[in-house]
Amino acid sequence: MSKLIKWIITFVVFIAVIIFCISMYLQPNDLSQCEPKPGFGEKCQIVDAIVAVSGGDTDARANQAIDLYKNGWAKILIFSGAAQDKSGPSNAAVMKDIAIKAGVPESNIYIDEYSETTGQNAQNSQTIFAEHNIKRVILVTSGYHQRRASLEFNKRTGDVVILNGPVKSDQDWSFWWWLTPRGWWLAISEVVKIVAFYTTGN
Repeated sequence: MSKLIKWIITFVVFIAVIIFCISMYLQPNDLSQCEPKPGFGEKCQIVDAIVAVSGGDTDARANQAIDLYKNGWAKILIFSGAAQDKSGPSNAAVMKDIAIKAGVPESNIYIDEYSETTGQNAQNSQTIFAEHNIKRVILVTSGYHQRRASLEFNKRTGDVVILNGPVKSDQDWSFWWWLTPRGWWLAISEVVKIVAFYTTGN
């Protein structure tokens, strides 16, 4: 086997390992071993609320939270996110509307319409948690964003137990994210932001 072929094989394996590690790190999923509905196991129990933060494919995030709600994981939905277009409704209000159209009672939905960053999503959600004695939640966001969102929520929500339930696939992220420039942009951006979180706390 020529040195060139060995080099190519080594390079391909190296890239494959990098892709695998990024994929596994960025999108922790505490529900991966659970059935579609709550069941046995510490992480497969009913929670107090399902929280979906907006950004990226907001509709997919809302629909993931709604699916979990309909499968009996919680009786409360919380949607967090300010308006991307300040002339229109907040992202949280849009997500709430999707849920109501899907049959979720309005009384079972709480929203935070002011968060513009992941840190603010966590901080403002904590206010809702405290008001309604919420102690255990499933956090829903896109796969590439799940790790950082989890870090922010665990930092800012006190003793509330945060379980990760990432969107399996949306218009920005899927198993094949590494085949697109946008996928690499999202992945690298999140890694940089996570490094900044650990080094600066923000």
